[in-house]
Amino acid sequence: MSDLLERLRGRGWRLTAQRRVVAEVLDGDHVHYTADEVHARAADLLPEISRATVYNTLGELVSLGEIMEVSTDGRAKRYDPNAHHAHQHLVCSQCGTIRDVHPSGDLLAELPPEERFGFQVAAVEVTYRGLCPNCAAG
Repeated sequence: MSDLLERLRGRGWRLTAQRRVVAEVLDGDHVHYTADEVHARAADLLPEISRATVYNTLGELVSLGEIMEVSTDGRAKRYDPNAHHAHQHLVCSQCGTIRDVHPSGDLLAELPPEERFGFQVAAVEVTYRGLCPNCAAG
């Protein structure tokens, strides 16, 4: 069973066939699908699943804090199931591929006090940009 499915079961979230399929599609490392990609993959497993059900389920999972919406460069929102594992993103500036990365060190602590301008900083989101191997080669 996937980490996401285990977390949802632990919450007592009602796992209908449709919700289970959406959670199964989102399982894995470096998963950052758009809603349409989630729907297409879910429909391969459960052909009767509607686009509205997928969008509603994604919205519920975001509201629960079980997945994160990731937006980069005005592209379609993507959904990241690794909401409970601290990480940053590496994004290909050409094709939009997203990878989870885990930089060493405390990114929050690296912001000097004089650069906080009185803010009580609670979280850090860093996006590394570059070309993925496929785009760099071609």
